[in-house]
Amino acid sequence: MNEYLSPEPLSIQALSINLLLAFLSSALVAYFYSRFGESLSDRHRFARLLPFLSLTTVLIISVVKASLALSLGLVGALSIVRFRTAIKDPEELLYLFLAIAIGLGMGADQRLPTLMAATIILVVLGLRRLAWPRAKTRNLYVNISVPRQDDFGGCFQTLNDVLGQHAKQIDLRRLDRLEDTLQATYLVSCDDQETLAQLMDSLSQRVPSSTFTFIDQNTLPEV
Repeated sequence: MNEYLSPEPLSIQALSINLLLAFLSSALVAYFYSRFGESLSDRHRFARLLPFLSLTTVLIISVVKASLALSLGLVGALSIVRFRTAIKDPEELLYLFLAIAIGLGMGADQRLPTLMAATIILVVLGLRRLAWPRAKTRNLYVNISVPRQDDFGGCFQTLNDVLGQHAKQIDLRRLDRLEDTLQATYLVSCDDQETLAQLMDSLSQRVPSSTFTFIDQNTLPEV
């Protein structure tokens, strides 16, 4: 019984190699995502977290794999943790699972299979990008909410000016003037991701109190 309760000492050399390989592999995944991803969120910020996710997974698996007691303790610890950050983009979820899988494989000392599998997955994603290239023009719904202002009319004009400067086409689909909020929904067409990023920056600067959400038109259900 003691052999299950007393964990075996970790091999520092093996752990170092696994951490290094996991970092290099997940860094490649992070670069691939930031370079070729299609998510509307801040891909570069999200990609920087992937290597640390893999490294943390390697450490956890390396510690608990040799001890049944530690494994049960990990299950108990995770059962009381609540992760409330919603993953709204399926593409982000894919890369999260890939980073975790790299950490699991390296933590279990399955180095060669993990490297081969990660390479094959990235190759398949690259071939998919070649077969179905990203559209140069993005048609997006943007929902903008502005809290109470002294001049809602001027604020509405500012929104139109900012959108007109960065989008090829804008089409106002809905405008709601509530008691303390102005809500506007537009269908906009942007040339590329860089233009979309500039549009978000301009909205934040010109209307700092506003909140806005972009929705890819292609992801909406057909009616």
